[in-house]
Amino acid sequence: VFLPPVDKRIFAPPPTAPIVRRMSLPSFNPADYPAQLAEKVARYRRDFAAFDLPEPAVFESTPLGYRLRAEFRMWHEGDRVDYAMFDPADPKRAITLEDFPPAAAPIAAAMPRLRAGLMASEALKRKLFQVDFLATLSGELMISLIYHRPLDEAWQAAAAALAADLGVQLIGRSRKQKIVIGRDWLLEEFELNGRRLRYKQIENSFSQPNGGVNRKMLGWACSQAAGIGGDLLELYCGNGNFTMALAPQFGRVLATEVSKPSVAAAEYSLEANAIDNVTMVRMSSDEISDALAGGRDYSRMRDVDLAAYAFTTLFVDPPRSGLDPRTVELARGFDNILYISCNPLTLQENVAALFDTHRIAAAAAFDQFPYTHHLECGLLLQKRTANASQESA
Repeated sequence: VFLPPVDKRIFAPPPTAPIVRRMSLPSFNPADYPAQLAEKVARYRRDFAAFDLPEPAVFESTPLGYRLRAEFRMWHEGDRVDYAMFDPADPKRAITLEDFPPAAAPIAAAMPRLRAGLMASEALKRKLFQVDFLATLSGELMISLIYHRPLDEAWQAAAAALAADLGVQLIGRSRKQKIVIGRDWLLEEFELNGRRLRYKQIENSFSQPNGGVNRKMLGWACSQAAGIGGDLLELYCGNGNFTMALAPQFGRVLATEVSKPSVAAAEYSLEANAIDNVTMVRMSSDEISDALAGGRDYSRMRDVDLAAYAFTTLFVDPPRSGLDPRTVELARGFDNILYISCNPLTLQENVAALFDTHRIAAAAAFDQFPYTHHLECGLLLQKRTANASQESA
């Protein structure tokens, strides 16, 4: 689970204290949030000014209680065990926590109850290394306990009792061992544009950390796709987060993802949402680029008639590394590119590589990670006309 670097003012302990015990993180201050967001958006404008960036639509986060994913190291001292995090500038310096203000309500409510349950059970707390939380907007919660020892029957009995008491799905992990109490996935549900969307979120797989901002991202993407028509190619589709929202906007959708668990989750969600115009293929962006360029035959594409698609739009939500050169070349052939980026630096590189063929028609800023320098960006790139391309050259 990715926790981005945070404002050092939040984590920096007194220089003489190796450990700050049982403290809250007081610097998650909602009063500071508007100015911090404004600074990030101003940087976004400056960084993309050379590409004629339109005024971005800005989608803010709730200032507290926004994180649906969180992970903590567990700090042991005597009989006591505490949640802990570490300052990225001083990784050996632990800060123990009583609470975590960014945590969504299901996580915040469970943290003290879980810690009390761990403290009361030697079988559960012994050599416990890390705790991961995954929650949903619909209120489900999964907790993963990660150990530096094998898990035995005593652990399983104690874990089953704890899971029942907390009303959660619970996973125990150690080296080459995974024990599931309940199930290892959650069902997320929320409203979007009058539809009730359902998603399967699998333990230890990627899901959007800020559920409220994610809904705003989906809404913006749908508004940009409205009226385009034709067919959609989606790369890096993950568990189908954008796929489920965008599918009704297009005739057909070809969605690709390389991770087997994510493809399985997306296929579950397609059925749960009664979506029948999407074909899922487990392929990398490089492979699908090769297939569309007439490269080698891929067995996973044997039931897909690429020639029958009338692609008008490419949707990408790539990893932090952005689009590789081959995928950039693929993107050049699309009239519309909807691009969601978690890394403005690689987004800049990709926009620069496409700027001779595509202009930025719309922009958005999504604050997935308040109180950090990170900003999620959205762009709609549209193919230039011949005259516009000559003018920009």
